[in-house]
Amino acid sequence: MTESLALSTAFFLGLLGGTHCLGMCGGIAATVAMGSPGGNRGVGLLLGYNAGRIFSYGVAGAILGSLSWLIEDPKIQIIIRSFAGLMLVFMGLYIAQWWQILTQVEKAGSILWKRISPFASKLLPVKNAHQAILLGLVWGWLPCGLVYSTLIWASAASDWLLSSQLMIFFGLGTLPAMLMTGMLAQQMKQLLQHQITKQVSGGIIILMGIYTIPWQGILH
Repeated sequence: MTESLALSTAFFLGLLGGTHCLGMCGGIAATVAMGSPGGNRGVGLLLGYNAGRIFSYGVAGAILGSLSWLIEDPKIQIIIRSFAGLMLVFMGLYIAQWWQILTQVEKAGSILWKRISPFASKLLPVKNAHQAILLGLVWGWLPCGLVYSTLIWASAASDWLLSSQLMIFFGLGTLPAMLMTGMLAQQMKQLLQHQITKQVSGGIIILMGIYTIPWQGILH
């Protein structure tokens, strides 16, 4: 997969995963947007929050991608890419609400979240851009099956910089849903939460996962 295609795929993973973002981060996004009585300032706080969140995704991608030296063996790379594709399939099933297996992954991540969530609580209610960015930086580590699946997929790039870029593009893909949610666009929220939308999005992600699996290397 070329770099430009990989980045486009990462963006669409975030865009298609927007149906899940509503449940995980929609509430906090709305809270941030309403943190200021001024409409334009509320949007500014929301952008700051999302900038911090996406930056954390990029950091997570860089950390996991920096471990690429551990998977120089071609056989191990095939295993990692296969696992990454499988996680995308699980993500699609999760978003379409056909199989909620990733909830178990989120439970595992809750151990980390328990340690950092007190910092998020101290930043509420959000009064200024500084608080909004810091809240986003913390919230980016919220246990989320969608993020974890994409992170594993991004780490298969075997390059810390590209893995970081993939996570940033994934975060940018989630931005439309998060902004619409934060600004309380009810019609968009209803569309994203519709069961058919979730199933179509999940189905496309499943196909992406199947495409990601290196079938040729496995069969050989």
